[in-house]
Amino acid sequence: MSQTMQSWWFIFYKDQLLLEKNENGTFTIPYGEVSPINIKKKTTIHDITTLENSNCRAFSIVSPVEESEQFVMVGLRASYEYLSVAHYQTAGKAYEILHWDRHSRFCSACGTPLEQKETIMKRCPKCRQEVYPAISTAILVLVRKEDSILLVHAHNFKGTFNSLVAGFLETGETLEECVAREVKEETGLDVNHITYFGNQPWPYPSGLMVGFIADYAGGEIKLQKEELNSGAFYRRDNLPELPRKLSLARKMIDWWIENPTSEVK
Repeated sequence: MSQTMQSWWFIFYKDQLLLEKNENGTFTIPYGEVSPINIKKKTTIHDITTLENSNCRAFSIVSPVEESEQFVMVGLRASYEYLSVAHYQTAGKAYEILHWDRHSRFCSACGTPLEQKETIMKRCPKCRQEVYPAISTAILVLVRKEDSILLVHAHNFKGTFNSLVAGFLETGETLEECVAREVKEETGLDVNHITYFGNQPWPYPSGLMVGFIADYAGGEIKLQKEELNSGAFYRRDNLPELPRKLSLARKMIDWWIENPTSEVK
């Protein structure tokens, strides 16, 4: 690719993304023919995708950029509040590629250093094994019981909000089986009428969230203490603190709030 092409530059220090300040108080991804900061030797620059007819390039830095009149570094999650949806989603993709690059340096079969052959593919020069970014699939489930929904607070939540039951897909099970298993394991409840809602890339660091709506089918709440701090059914008029707007879980809860009698389409 020509080094003089106009590009969007997605530059990360850990999970901190470099943003450029605009005169009107807004923020954007740095854009230009060359990187807005010096690129150190041996830095791998990844060509991620195209956005608005321009290339998107990404690389990691070993120390954060100090805030200035021109630049600031913001956590990837927080960048949702400052960027367009398209730019935030591309930033998430860039972060996933950088995470994959750092964690796939050697062949898992023979230990030989891997060689990058394509944007999302590395190959072992010795045994020829090909390595692609791994995506961890997890389910979210909104459980309805009459005029209430089940909300839980997990130990790993970074905040006091309540959200939906979630869990990772296991080998050999369908997504619907995963929904029923996770609800049963974490809360002791049975569900039925499991219906697909939607999905969302979740680059923290490399997940795909798949949402489902289900109906309560029996049982009493018995929390899996290793996973959850609390769990209960809540009506629309007594909802606790909810997840942030960027999450699929919040979109599902908002859908339920706004459509009390609707079925999933």
